Amino acid sequence: MNSLKGKTAIVTGASRGIGRAIAVELAAKGCNVVVDYAGNVNAAEETVKLCQEAGASAIAVCADVSDEKAVNELISKAQENYGSIDILVNNAGITRDNLMLRMSAEDFDEVISKNLRGAFLMTKYAGKIMLKQRAGRIVNISSIVGLHGNAGQANYSASKAGIIGLTKTTALEYASRGITANVIAPGFIDTDMTSSLPEKVKESMLSRIPAGKFGQAEDIAKAVAFLASDDARYITGQVLGVDGGMGA
Repeated sequence: MNSLKGKTAIVTGASRGIGRAIAVELAAKGCNVVVDYAGNVNAAEETVKLCQEAGASAIAVCADVSDEKAVNELISKAQENYGSIDILVNNAGITRDNLMLRMSAEDFDEVISKNLRGAFLMTKYAGKIMLKQRAGRIVNISSIVGLHGNAGQANYSASKAGIIGLTKTTALEYASRGITANVIAPGFIDTDMTSSLPEKVKESMLSRIPAGKFGQAEDIAKAVAFLASDDARYITGQVLGVDGGMGA
């Protein structure tokens, strides 16, 4: 894989879990990394430290990606520090799970806002910079439930399905300017978010994974690094499942 040395990447929701792993992997490949986080400054600073230990320059920026003003400030800080925005990874997301009949409209709207509106705003404003540069890589983190749905996750599944549609449209609009846009759809990944699930739920999920094991955040990170590299320059508008065969 070609080196990403000297490129600048923004990773949203990078204070922990998959976002942190992506930030550290890109740092190890030579990227400057802008670590976006929503509120946990200590966790974000730990990600910055790990990126620096990997040999990269990194900064943490607190920004709610569903807030248009905050997104513009995040983009501005990235430019002020590094001069360009070469890679955007839209990873930030939340869950508010419940069966549809019990799900409040507020919980539905909040998940759509954070997960889908956030990806749209980041793509719009980072995309403006990439269009001027005539180069860029956008990688959006969806989910296997965005492809297949999941009981109790109408809001989350809808947001992740929406990300796929958003990405395909981005690919069509931006391809002529040297910008690619792709989706990674993780399956069951072993993170803090999933570790709190009941054991019976985990056992049920494991039984559906042909590979016979849960994925690691690093599995997603390595897929992101590939799609962000020049090796993937002719790949755009695609959905890459990283799920151990769950979606087969």
